[in-house]
Amino acid sequence: MPVITIGRMYGAGGETVGAMVAERLGAELVDNKIFQEVARRLELPQEEVERHEERPGSLLIRLLEALSTASVEFAAPPDTTAWTPPYGELAFDTHQAVLRIGQEVIREAARGGNAVILGRGGAFLLRDHPRALHVFLFASEAARVAMLRQSYGWQEDEARRRMKKIDANRRAFVRQVYGHDWLDLRHYHVSLDTGRLGLRRAAELIVAAAS
Repeated sequence: MPVITIGRMYGAGGETVGAMVAERLGAELVDNKIFQEVARRLELPQEEVERHEERPGSLLIRLLEALSTASVEFAAPPDTTAWTPPYGELAFDTHQAVLRIGQEVIREAARGGNAVILGRGGAFLLRDHPRALHVFLFASEAARVAMLRQSYGWQEDEARRRMKKIDANRRAFVRQVYGHDWLDLRHYHVSLDTGRLGLRRAAELIVAAAS
């Protein structure tokens, strides 16, 4: 069964398209589940992990304290070796801990196959996966503003501000962690303009490409 990674510009409907694709393929949707699993493994509130994902910076001091004393058991398959965070190291880096455990969650989903992985640099982490289909969703700025205003009721200025900030964070994340340009479409097998195609048609094309 295929593993599909979906990178997306903010406001291009990636969450909706990802859910549609997962439903049609009977696949596991790995989106906020990543946050939930990382939080479970680190014994941290989910919102702490969410604030740290896909943006530069460090977590709060109390996160470091929680990590230094946490006892974490990994639910890895018996034929794999789970990664154990270096809690005992003096130079323990909380950013690297959250990042590496998040990556391990993605790898575990990919091992089982039949997964739709939304964001988090999945196309770069799984670039050598033999069954992976890497997708990127984009749309014009006007189309994304319209989608965000309809979805959240924001004013145009607010929608544009959030688009600019979140897309910059996503691009910086991929550049810092994987050393690649998030917007370089050569890293993806399929790129789709959801503003022109619509979300449902985009989902249909992804399903067709994965079949």
